[in-house]
Amino acid sequence: MNVMDMFSLKGKCAVVTGGSVGLGAQIATALAEAGADIVIAARKVERCQLLADELAASNGVRTLAVSCDAAKNEDCENLIDTAVKEFGKVDILVNNAGISWVAPSLDFPMDKWQKVMNLNVNGVFYLSMLAARKMKEQGGGKIINVASIGGLRGDYAENVDSVAYTASKGAVINLTRDLACKWASYNINVNSISPGWFPTSLNDQLLEKRREELIPRIPAGRYGNENDLKGVAVLLASAASDYITGQNFIIDGGQTSLS
Repeated sequence: MNVMDMFSLKGKCAVVTGGSVGLGAQIATALAEAGADIVIAARKVERCQLLADELAASNGVRTLAVSCDAAKNEDCENLIDTAVKEFGKVDILVNNAGISWVAPSLDFPMDKWQKVMNLNVNGVFYLSMLAARKMKEQGGGKIINVASIGGLRGDYAENVDSVAYTASKGAVINLTRDLACKWASYNINVNSISPGWFPTSLNDQLLEKRREELIPRIPAGRYGNENDLKGVAVLLASAASDYITGQNFIIDGGQTSLS
């Protein structure tokens, strides 16, 4: 197989949660540019539809917008069922939907802890399980979980005071490894991506405020941009990664190499 053909996603169906904005939109765009038909899922379906229309027009792929709160089992079931009904299969699942909550670790509200875990961990597992059942029937598939460098280590409260988020992302990384082992015999590859600092609509003001403090900790000398996750997303979704599973890809400009 020609190496460029190995990265082609033509004829594939990809489901991306949290796919309407930010990192999810970047990943959905990359997969569409590689030729995949895209199902964009998030709670605000209007934003999903806007991106779906844009990707269809610019890449000539089929797209679908689906309202989905990945913390709700019924929404997860509807998402996979709708994707299969529309496209006949699910080849790629990107678990990107996630939330955080900032609070002191000595006084962290347990209802917020549960809220973070329900989406960031429970939702990732349940959607992966539903998709993997379809992928097993189809003869294989690719699952990509979006974690974080926050899931790799601890940090001082003044830097990151969101213990539920970091705990959840650590869980996602090890869940990725375990599911990769359990599903490899079904030709299902499960990998994760751990981004470093990427400005999004949720954190861009904070990152701009702390630029002088944070940039010196990144050997690349900048934050991640709107293209920096595209390559690894296409790699992990395509035939180019058929012998890669259970791995966590750190995309942080070298930040974690300093520790």
